[in-house]
Amino acid sequence: MDRSFYQFALSFRGGDKHDLNSVFAESMFRDHSFPKSERSFDALSRYIEEKADPEMPSALFDELYRQYEERFF
Repeated sequence: MDRSFYQFALSFRGGDKHDLNSVFAESMFRDHSFPKSERSFDALSRYIEEKADPEMPSALFDELYRQYEERFF
């Protein structure tokens, strides 16, 4: 399956407001400039680091990306 990271991360939307994965997904969803079709760790990581949104911390991105890789690569 050719699924982008964005599509994977959206599966965490709608969770508890204290669930960091859910907060990340909601923030990512509201960010209209998020690279929705990107699959590359480097490109996504660079975007996350440059954006520096406190609701999308790079450490959490790293963990979510690891899960994404395990499931889709």
